[in-house]
Amino acid sequence: MTKRDVVFPPGRQALYEKNRYSPAIRSNGFLFVSGQVGSREDGSPEPDLQAQVRLAFDNLNAILKAASCTFDDVVDVTVFMVNPEAQFEKIWEVVPEYWGSAPHPTLTAVGVTWLYGFQFEIKVIAKLP
Repeated sequence: MTKRDVVFPPGRQALYEKNRYSPAIRSNGFLFVSGQVGSREDGSPEPDLQAQVRLAFDNLNAILKAASCTFDDVVDVTVFMVNPEAQFEKIWEVVPEYWGSAPHPTLTAVGVTWLYGFQFEIKVIAKLP
């Protein structure tokens, strides 16, 4: 097997090593980013929902930047939300701050019952420049 070309954002490598996964892998011209949550520096959840969503996007953008990408390079998005019926609108108020203008990437939104104490998670695939 070929060695994985892992991308780490600055300052968070220990957190990923502790949890035993790679934040992102470069492969065949694409960047595959693991699900990002609104975690603080110590890995704990940000309690305010909209602040948690912003922090998830900030964590995502740190990984994209480490790979010389921006959100404009993202082609596919999957979001996971706990209790989407009650929280979708509040979450989606934050998304345009990061999403950019059309055309937008593809999107799959999934309602889940548990995200390790978080309410929102975003994972993406981006085309490498």
